[in-house]
Amino acid sequence: MERSSKNYGKSKERKPTGKVGMMAVLLAVLVFLLVFIDLLLGSVRIPMSDVLKFIFTGSAGSEVSQNILFNFRLPRVLAAVLSGSALAVSGLLMQTIFRNPLADPSVLGISAGASLGVALVVMGSSALGLSFLGNQFSMVLAALAGSMLVLMLVMAVSVRVRNVIVILILGMMFGFAASAVTSILQYFSSEVSLKSFVIWTMGSLSSISGNQLWIFALLVFLGLVLAMLVARPLNVLGVGENYAQLLGYNVKAIRMVVFISTSLLAGSTTAFVGPVVFVGIAVPHVVRMAVKTSNHHVLLPTTLLAGAAFMLLIDTIAQLPGAGIVLPVNTVAALMGIPVVIYVIFKGSHFHAAS
Repeated sequence: MERSSKNYGKSKERKPTGKVGMMAVLLAVLVFLLVFIDLLLGSVRIPMSDVLKFIFTGSAGSEVSQNILFNFRLPRVLAAVLSGSALAVSGLLMQTIFRNPLADPSVLGISAGASLGVALVVMGSSALGLSFLGNQFSMVLAALAGSMLVLMLVMAVSVRVRNVIVILILGMMFGFAASAVTSILQYFSSEVSLKSFVIWTMGSLSSISGNQLWIFALLVFLGLVLAMLVARPLNVLGVGENYAQLLGYNVKAIRMVVFISTSLLAGSTTAFVGPVVFVGIAVPHVVRMAVKTSNHHVLLPTTLLAGAAFMLLIDTIAQLPGAGIVLPVNTVAALMGIPVVIYVIFKGSHFHAAS
């Protein structure tokens, strides 16, 4: 039964067309161009030839350019690629599992859990006089711990609850509870610690060091691998849970893998970059409308590339070329993502037409 069901599911999957392949190539070229532009921009002017040489050889023309590109701009660009890909793919997973075009990683309360962890470290340590806990590394660990705690609560609920809408509502309740505790901490915190927390919530791609970047990349890689492993089950699950169970798929196991993948992707991004909004909502929906397919073997790689391109574009705009200042990433992401979300609300039928 299971063998025949898998063959049946395979026959239903639409193979990538030449148009989709061309779109993937164009997205890859766009990512390369945005990487070049993002490396080029900054408070210190670097010749275009040095940037090109650095991209293709790993060595810039001068020692100053090499130091700036390798130690400052490259980590920022890689953080943009990782965070954009992670948020976009996790948003796609949430929209598929909940069958809702406006779902994103925050619906499970993962981002709120990460924010609570950071709030406990930044504002709680200040109240207790433990200033050594307020460093960047402890904030990252606290954000990961907070997101994982919420994930464990959601997973415990998903084992007992079958209805995915109930899980969605409970996840939102966990998020509201975490946000409420965070608000209490903000109310009683000092001015200095409150300012540090608010700055963290605005998001930044420039605060990641080289060692942290490796950890970030590993967590994102694990999350993407899990997402790729459930691509075929998600195609069947998109038709309906009863249909997936009829074909022999374990819906609870699929849901569990999706939740773990989302936690790794969104939780690590929130920990290292901050709670960046709207990327997980906007990018997957734009990709669905562009490729016009529900096949996750196509949607996952194209969403990954589109998310990386979108985040690189956000970082490029945040640099404010020629102005000498940098805008918060979260602010730019919201300004770019809000029009897309409004369009989704008025054109929501496209989501169901693709599936």
